[in-house]
Amino acid sequence: MAVTATDPHRAIDAVWRIESARLIAGLARMVRDVGLAEELAQEALVAALERWPESGVPENPGAWLMTAAKNRAIDLLRRRKLLERKQEEVGREVEGEVETPDLDAAIDDGVGDDLLGLVFIACHPILSPEARVALTLRLLGGLTTEEISRAFLVPETTVAQRIVRAKRTLAEARVPFEVPRGADLAARLSSVLEVIYLVFNEGYSATAGDDWTRPELCQDALRLGRILAGLLPEEPEVHGLVALMEIQASRLRARVGPSGEPVLLLDQNRALWDQLLIQRGLTALDRAEKLGGARGPYALQAAVAACHARARTAAETDWSRIASLYEALLQVTPSPIIELNRAVAVSMASGPAAGLELVDELLSERSLQGYHLLPSVRGDLLAKLGRLEEARTEFERAASLTKNARERALLLERAAKCATDSPALRPPQGAARS
Repeated sequence: MAVTATDPHRAIDAVWRIESARLIAGLARMVRDVGLAEELAQEALVAALERWPESGVPENPGAWLMTAAKNRAIDLLRRRKLLERKQEEVGREVEGEVETPDLDAAIDDGVGDDLLGLVFIACHPILSPEARVALTLRLLGGLTTEEISRAFLVPETTVAQRIVRAKRTLAEARVPFEVPRGADLAARLSSVLEVIYLVFNEGYSATAGDDWTRPELCQDALRLGRILAGLLPEEPEVHGLVALMEIQASRLRARVGPSGEPVLLLDQNRALWDQLLIQRGLTALDRAEKLGGARGPYALQAAVAACHARARTAAETDWSRIASLYEALLQVTPSPIIELNRAVAVSMASGPAAGLELVDELLSERSLQGYHLLPSVRGDLLAKLGRLEEARTEFERAASLTKNARERALLLERAAKCATDSPALRPPQGAARS
């Protein structure tokens, strides 16, 4: 991958965002320690920061980083007197790839993809479920602990502790870097699917920063999902997850306006939706249903996405079916966030008062206290009911909770509109003239 930029530091940041997951995955396969692999990758990044501003960005920056990291790995193994045991294995890696390592090599067997191997080692049953997801998001998705804490609705310090403990546990247990097989694979699959979809979601709706979306994360998640579907063609939920991601990814271009501002679903230009991705998603959903997975959690969410994809206009959306699909999803995976989504669907099918009644039942839910979409949805329903002062308060609260700059601007804009439109908040005519 060739990268050019007038500012080498910006180029290095761009390369790191693209290459870090594959770099860490390749190193983890070498050194059999994900914590050490991340350290080696970071050392290679430091070397790039020192050299590239003077020498320029190399033609293949990913290969440069991999070579630098592998050289450090060899030095470390020598210092630890492990070279004799590792020399043949590491030597094959270095001799074969030192010039231009093939970081994008497609898998040719059930174990060959480094990224997939990284997901499975991070999802190893020796770790708690929360640690599996947090570690994979950190290593595979390149997310910060703050972004992960937002995804989980838990304190940032908790996420940081989980990651540190997870790395230590994997290192002490000498967990092999490989894709599991047989019964072990089936037992760990649900955790892997959860991780992949969380990575996708961070790309689809970034929890922090200045960008509304991060398409590169969606692409990483889609790649992993498609690999899983190829490895496990008879697993319906894998196809359900792929269907969900394909259909949602089809809307990425329409979700962002000319200046990078968010465009909500009902306001999107559906001509911008990627019909190829929609068709791929519908095909994957059909495959999941034929395999008997129509009631799986990912297949049900994909069916919701399909309702939007099949509607030529927002007005043609079958909201009653969407509400029933969320009801079915709640039976499979009870969650206050799914309850909130169902409330939105009910409001569209039966009116904002019906939706608001369901939303108000969630106000005491502890896990949603810091979740910005709860006051955002409530503000929208209040506005539709003409309760603009209350709506303004809710939008302002939602804006204070989100860490995404684009989303905050949108929410504050909606709050300001409520203030402008509300007779109770308009200044008296005399004051307006003075």
